Amino acid sequence: MFIKMLKVAVVGATGYAGEELLKILIKHPQVEICSVSAKIDKPRKISEIFPEFAGKLDLVCQEPDFAQIVPNCDLAFLALPHRVSMEIAPEFLKQGKKVIDLSADYRLKEPLVYEQWYGLGHKDPGHLSQAVYGLPEVYREKIKQAKLIANPGCYPTGIMLGCFPLLAQGLAENNSIIADAKTGLSGAGREKEAELIPQMQDNFRAYKVDAHQHSPEINQELSIFANAKIEVTFTPYLIPIKRGILSTMYFQLKKTISQKEAEELHQDFYQDEPYVKVLPQGEFPQLKAVTETNFCHIGMKINTQKKLAIVISAIDNLVKGASGQAVQNMNIIYGFKETEGLL
Repeated sequence: MFIKMLKVAVVGATGYAGEELLKILIKHPQVEICSVSAKIDKPRKISEIFPEFAGKLDLVCQEPDFAQIVPNCDLAFLALPHRVSMEIAPEFLKQGKKVIDLSADYRLKEPLVYEQWYGLGHKDPGHLSQAVYGLPEVYREKIKQAKLIANPGCYPTGIMLGCFPLLAQGLAENNSIIADAKTGLSGAGREKEAELIPQMQDNFRAYKVDAHQHSPEINQELSIFANAKIEVTFTPYLIPIKRGILSTMYFQLKKTISQKEAEELHQDFYQDEPYVKVLPQGEFPQLKAVTETNFCHIGMKINTQKKLAIVISAIDNLVKGASGQAVQNMNIIYGFKETEGLL
């Protein structure tokens, strides 16, 4: 029986997120990659840029020609830098194509907040209200109907998945949440990573302390979820590894709960989620366990004397923090098995 394949275009195919998307999509049984494009010096086969794709994907990667790309795809993944996607997404949307954007351009609801944090006025404010924030664990039903997905940032994904269960029960003091998150160098992008490698050898440092551009995204989404104003104190760190994010969240509790109660409420909250694993008592997440997977691992410690909860999460910043989550969203939109191509 003939089964119509979903035709997808990947715009921004040569960056880390684009490469990771292609790795996943090549294996997806319901997908045909119909176009790969990027800012590039001259047209080249994608298998020449990434030799691992030889014999699997030999499409020519060239500068985007939207007159050719848009009519021939059903869905576009935009693996583009911030400030660029908002110029590209309307090309697809106005012709009825669906878009999953991996940049920050459609994550923030308020154009003025976007301008404050990204230094440029939003060029497509009309679509901000239509964009669905693509975190399946919270927005699955909205994602099913979405035409434009704002794929979450990597730091927000790891941090928020560690925050939701306590907030859902109203157990955490909203104004005292602290998040420390350590990430590998790939989070800076392919070009910047090359600059960072010599700086980060045998090194470990904080950056953009309480001033990272993911902060308003974290605060926006946690505030919507909790129906209360939440401002997380967020400090990101670079560590000398390639990929992964380990996030530690500290919550002052409104009332004392036991370790067992905390574990049970986290397990209950995520019991139906295919990609969130709550670890057994005494175990804590480590990056090796989630690298190159779409999983988020969560562990916790309750200090009853201090009424303090410490929750730790681990994700791969390029998969659950970017391309894997984008494919998970695609699966939800088109009614595929949610784990299709990802396990």
